[in-house]
Amino acid sequence: MVLLESKQFLKELTRLSQKCWLLSSVYITLKKKGSVEGVEPSDNKCLLRAMDGKKKIITMVSSKEVNTFQMAYSNLLRANMDGLKKRQKKSKSKKSKAAQ
Repeated sequence: MVLLESKQFLKELTRLSQKCWLLSSVYITLKKKGSVEGVEPSDNKCLLRAMDGKKKIITMVSSKEVNTFQMAYSNLLRANMDGLKKRQKKSKSKKSKAAQ
């Protein structure tokens, strides 16, 4: 378990997802930290954890840098989620025929 800076976390997450692309899965967890009474909203942080079963990487993102991190994170997810199966659409024609 390694706590990384946000830029370094994104680099390691890219490596981890490319390594696991064909063989296994990468699990990503997001938690909100710092929502305690008496704490100002500017002190809130998000905890991101990524693991593949063997390696675990963690980062804390402050509310000040969340916008830039989110843009980079979403670009990373789009680039590495190309192996997903397409969702099958439910056909409405079967339902309408059964109703008549």
